[in-house]
Amino acid sequence: MTKVWDGFIRGFHWLLVIGLVVLYVSGEEEWMDLHFVTGYGVLALLITRLIWGIVGSETAKLSRLVHSPKETISALKGTDNRYGHNAAGSYMIMLFFVLIALQLISGLMTTDDILMEGPLVAYVSSDWIEVAGDIHHANIDFLIAAIVVHVLAVILYRIRGKNLLKSLLTGKTTTQPDQPIPNMKAGWIGYVIFVVLSVTLLMTWGAEPFLALF
Repeated sequence: MTKVWDGFIRGFHWLLVIGLVVLYVSGEEEWMDLHFVTGYGVLALLITRLIWGIVGSETAKLSRLVHSPKETISALKGTDNRYGHNAAGSYMIMLFFVLIALQLISGLMTTDDILMEGPLVAYVSSDWIEVAGDIHHANIDFLIAAIVVHVLAVILYRIRGKNLLKSLLTGKTTTQPDQPIPNMKAGWIGYVIFVVLSVTLLMTWGAEPFLALF
C-alpha cells in the first residue's frame, strides 16, 4: 500500500465535515455563540488548508487541482488513474473551497440586527451587509447540493471498486498508478498552523461568543 494522504489532510476532511454540520445545526437552531465560534474554527481550517496547499505534501498541493478538460473527461469515465485526487475530484475540491469561503466571508459581514453581528459589519456599508446576508442564506443551499453530489460520487466510486473513504481514513491506497510515489510532509506541521490560526481568530474576533459558551 502507498501513502497518498498525510495526517493533516485526513484530519482536515473530517474536521471540516464536523464543522459544517455544527454550523448548519447551530444556524438552524439559532445557537449563535456556537455558530460564530465554529465559524472561526472552520475559517482557520480553510486558511490552513490553503497554506498546506503551498507548503504541504505533494498530493495536497493546490497546483495539482488544475487539470485539462481531457483529463476531467477521463476521470468521469473512470480511466484517470493517479495518486491523490483525480481531475474531476480536483474541481469538486475547488468548488468546495469557493462555496465554503463565500459562506464564511459573508458570515463575517452578517448581522441579525439584535444581538449578534460579524466582526466585519463595522467596516462595510449597510448595502454590503444586506448583500452579505442574502449570500449567506442562499449559498448554503448550493453548499448542501455540492455535498450531496460529493457523497454520490464517493458511493459511485465504491461501486466501481475504489474505496475513497478508506483512503481518507488510513491515508493509503492499493492503487498503483504508473507514477512516482508522492512526497509526504509531516501532518503535525499543518495542525500547528491550524491551532495558531484558531487561537488568533478566537482572541481577536471570537473571545465574547467563546466565553458565552461556558
